[in-house]
Amino acid sequence: MMQDAEAVVVGAGALGASIAFHLVKAGKQRVALIDKHALASQTSPRAAGLTGQVRTTDLMTQLAMLAVKKIERFEADTGEPLVYVRSGSLKIARTPEHHAQLQREVARGRRLGLEIDFVTPTEAHRLMPHLDATDVQGITYTPSDLYLEPVQIPLGYARAAGRLGATVMPHTTVTGIATKHGAVEGVLTDQGEIRTAVVVDAAGAWARLVAHMAHHRVAIVPTRHQLLITEPIDGVTPSQPIVRVIDTNVYLRPEKGGLMLGGYEPDPVQYDMHQLPPGFQIGDLALDIGVLRRLADTVVAQVPVLRAFKVREHRGGLPTMTADGRLIVGPVPGVRGLFVAGGCCVGGLSISPAVGEMLAEWIVAGTPPMDMTPLAPERFGPEDQLEERLQAQCRWQYAHRYSAP
Repeated sequence: MMQDAEAVVVGAGALGASIAFHLVKAGKQRVALIDKHALASQTSPRAAGLTGQVRTTDLMTQLAMLAVKKIERFEADTGEPLVYVRSGSLKIARTPEHHAQLQREVARGRRLGLEIDFVTPTEAHRLMPHLDATDVQGITYTPSDLYLEPVQIPLGYARAAGRLGATVMPHTTVTGIATKHGAVEGVLTDQGEIRTAVVVDAAGAWARLVAHMAHHRVAIVPTRHQLLITEPIDGVTPSQPIVRVIDTNVYLRPEKGGLMLGGYEPDPVQYDMHQLPPGFQIGDLALDIGVLRRLADTVVAQVPVLRAFKVREHRGGLPTMTADGRLIVGPVPGVRGLFVAGGCCVGGLSISPAVGEMLAEWIVAGTPPMDMTPLAPERFGPEDQLEERLQAQCRWQYAHRYSAP
């Protein structure tokens, strides 16, 4: 059992594993990566594995672009294999309002150096033969977007961190965070205490429970997200692009010869982890295939093959939403040495390589390598401390995932 650490990362999903790897790579010799479950076993491996580089702000777009570059060189950086498909992505506007949104996204992407442009319905159909885009308002294409099997990122980073010297501790439950005079002193676990001055709360759906141990409240709400994979469909190939439809918040990509379909329902199910039994795992999450069938019905005009399909796989996780739809990353005010990396807003896996690098450099150097103020834990006002209001804002952000400003 490790007794002293330079940093302890709680949570071995994509964000936590990335942070632990980048801390060791940045020079921290004694890093512990702790998870109460098996490594990379909760929400991260149940993700869709999509990248989408144009985000709602410059900072989020820059992080997403950096993350794609890091995914492309993942094996060289970590020594761990990672298979991805550089398929590109199409984004579809079916209303004039959303066409204007696409114009803004093209402008932002180009200004930041991303290759992105409008394509015609004919070109979109050539890229994705199952797509009928004749009556849409506009379509953009980002050729460098990619997709992957999601478990590769957290498992690869965790293994690489261990190989570089980190102590990886699955099946270890954090029971407390020791503080003194407003600073972190250690982490209590069911295996013993680890003395440390730095703790990173990257516990995903459990992040609020971990922060509460240090008397801090993280403004996130765990929210169920689901996807399905169809049985094989004639004509679907791995190289076909990711497709996103803005107004109904539906996404598609090739998977196992069929199509992966997911989306953001108008009234998602939210969870209070304090109310769930201690042994709860994401695999215990109650799912509802009807949600996905209703979402599929909203895009059959563009993807007629969805009028009738058979389900091969149905899965779901508990990503965490924030009131403004952006990550929470940075030091916790009032608790020196406590950092948070959460509020993934159903996009944490694909951006985790960049977030891990940024936060690790921040911890080691004392300042972030870029201005991360827009993601600061303290950016939310007193009104966001009201649970009912926070839940309502997080529901809205989820239900408007592709169109929220």
